[in-house]
Amino acid sequence: MLGIIIGVASVIAMLAIGEGSKKSITDQISSMGTNLVSVQPSSQQRGGIQLGNSGAVNLTIKDLDAIRAECPSIGDISPEVRANGQAVYSNKNWPTSLFGSNTEYFKIKLIDVSEGRIFTEQEVKGAAKVCLIGETVIENLFGKGTNPIGLSIRYKKIPFTIIGILKSKGTNTFGQDQDDLLLAPYTTVQKRVLASTSIGSIQSSAINENATKTAAAEMEVALRRSHKLKEGADNDFRIRTQEDLVTTSSSVSNVLTILLGAIAGISLLVGGIGIMNIMYVSVTERTREIGLRMSVGGRGKDILMQFLIESILLSVIGGILGIFVGIGASQLIGILMKWPVVVLPASVVLSFLVCTVIGVFFGWYPARKAASLNPIDALRYE
Repeated sequence: MLGIIIGVASVIAMLAIGEGSKKSITDQISSMGTNLVSVQPSSQQRGGIQLGNSGAVNLTIKDLDAIRAECPSIGDISPEVRANGQAVYSNKNWPTSLFGSNTEYFKIKLIDVSEGRIFTEQEVKGAAKVCLIGETVIENLFGKGTNPIGLSIRYKKIPFTIIGILKSKGTNTFGQDQDDLLLAPYTTVQKRVLASTSIGSIQSSAINENATKTAAAEMEVALRRSHKLKEGADNDFRIRTQEDLVTTSSSVSNVLTILLGAIAGISLLVGGIGIMNIMYVSVTERTREIGLRMSVGGRGKDILMQFLIESILLSVIGGILGIFVGIGASQLIGILMKWPVVVLPASVVLSFLVCTVIGVFFGWYPARKAASLNPIDALRYE
């Protein structure tokens, strides 16, 4: 029974961890906006050979303008550029990422400001040296609880005046700190930090969630025309929607959940083998009792049912106890490890059904052996 309890509890807890991870990833992606559509440069192929990143065609503002002009299903759109380096204030420094965008980026990525303001269109056009700062950067440069608005920091020797504080988002499911960043006008990052006119990606949002696929199709047509790609040529860009990200993440999570469930299922199998061994020993120890039952009129099927019911009861009682242990263990894991867990009713029902089947399957052979004993030989057994 202990083997069944551990097996059922393991299956429920493992599947709860897997499902919790899947839900957490989906929620994190959805929190960035369900109608998000992004474009990244992609390496080209020539003669069926992948050229790699060196063959990638960079995105430009010209591409963004083409999408804005030719894609009616696109609402807000923003370039995104990124630089990596050290943010410096006084004698303190902190390695962080500097993102560049326009004002529409805040609506696309659902970014809120806790204090201060966002940069203006005029500051974007003038490549103003202003930025918004995340909570993690504040803690490491100024100290927790400090309001740095109006102060100046240096990033790759370029001074930036802090005009706003980004609302904290915490760590996402992938372990990335979403508050460890600076956000500035993309023109400033391009001209003053990267010295480049290309953009890393284009972030946009469809006019509504139902228009996401239409928006992606329109963007593909506009970008192919902008890049002067011939008919039949491969795209030199990648378009991703939130639906694609959710599908990809869910497939990975499903594989993880199945793997965890399979590992836990081995415990159930071991528990079933344990029941078979115990029942087999029980048949041997009770050979004279079986002979006595059969000598006073007990039929083979009566003996078979007696041992089979014992085996099933062991499995069912163990399964019921295992369900409670599994649910309790899942909640404990969630509290102690701060890991998202979701106990599925389907996993509870499945575990219970499997342990019942195990009771029948592994109990049948010992019961069949007991039913086939010769009453005379059984009575004489020592």
